[in-house]
Amino acid sequence: MADFTDGIAEGVRRAFLAGVGAVAYGAEKTTALVDDLVKKGELTVDQGKDLNRELTVKAKATVDGAQETVLRARLSTMTPEERAAFVARAQSLASDLDAKEAAAKAEATKVEVEDGSDDVAGKSEGDNAKDAEE
Repeated sequence: MADFTDGIAEGVRRAFLAGVGAVAYGAEKTTALVDDLVKKGELTVDQGKDLNRELTVKAKATVDGAQETVLRARLSTMTPEERAAFVARAQSLASDLDAKEAAAKAEATKVEVEDGSDDVAGKSEGDNAKDAEE
């Protein structure tokens, strides 16, 4: 039974990858077509940008739908225990990625704190000590 479900999962994975490849290829060709129409003057640059943006959104929606289909197919071949383990693993990976992202964001926004010395600009510590004695 495991060979059968592995074969189905592999077939679904290949179909998904073929779909993603087809969407990517279509997006490339569409972008080239839009650029060509803009060059010929049949579309304005703004119309070309809008069309390209719309097609990109549609392509992303198609890929997202395909991803869900593949995930459902994979989950349907699992036992309830395997699905629970898969969900736990996915949650763990998501938590790790969230933690890394938060750490990177914190590092990027980190502000250096001054060392807190009482030095006056242009004077050495010795000069500051003399000023304090006077």
